[in-house]
Amino acid sequence: MAELSEVRRALSNYLSRPVVKLLDLVPVSPNFLSWFGFVLTSGTAVLIVTNHLFAAGFMVLVAGFFDLLDGALARHANKATRFGAVLDATLDRISESLLLLAILFVYARGNTAAEVVIVGFALVSSLMVSYMRARAEAIGVDCRVGLFTRAERVVVLALGLLLSQFNFALTIALCIIIVFSVVTILQRVIYIRRHVKD
Repeated sequence: MAELSEVRRALSNYLSRPVVKLLDLVPVSPNFLSWFGFVLTSGTAVLIVTNHLFAAGFMVLVAGFFDLLDGALARHANKATRFGAVLDATLDRISESLLLLAILFVYARGNTAAEVVIVGFALVSSLMVSYMRARAEAIGVDCRVGLFTRAERVVVLALGLLLSQFNFALTIALCIIIVFSVVTILQRVIYIRRHVKD
């Protein structure tokens, strides 16, 4: 699991490095990028509610890329702050919740009770993955392990929206998020248990 975390980090650095070098030349702060990504996600939620699902899928990827940039810029330009880390994590959780609540609204409007339940499980399981990392770090355990972090959830959700013209594609994407989020939660429980003494 630790090796997967390193691969994920290396890929993130590879994708963000060229843009970060350009951003470092202009007066843009990591916090600004965090807020900008949040604004993009809020607009994406509006696209979902108005049934522009393909456009929403594309925007999920764009907003997800900005989620990479804020942390990468903070590290590259030595601008990382504790407040920035809290702001980024908070906006990430709100952004993910907004997207899933927008999908829930679409399903509820269509009287599809089963899909509404699926979205609910996706929301809870996704937030629990992030919550477990936060709680682990609060007790001094660096918990970046797991198969399905935010990056993977963003990609799967984007694919579900992009392919939403096909029957059940979005619902399948949400089910994938649920299953692998639960797996990740279990992985993190085991990892934390191994790294704490009490």
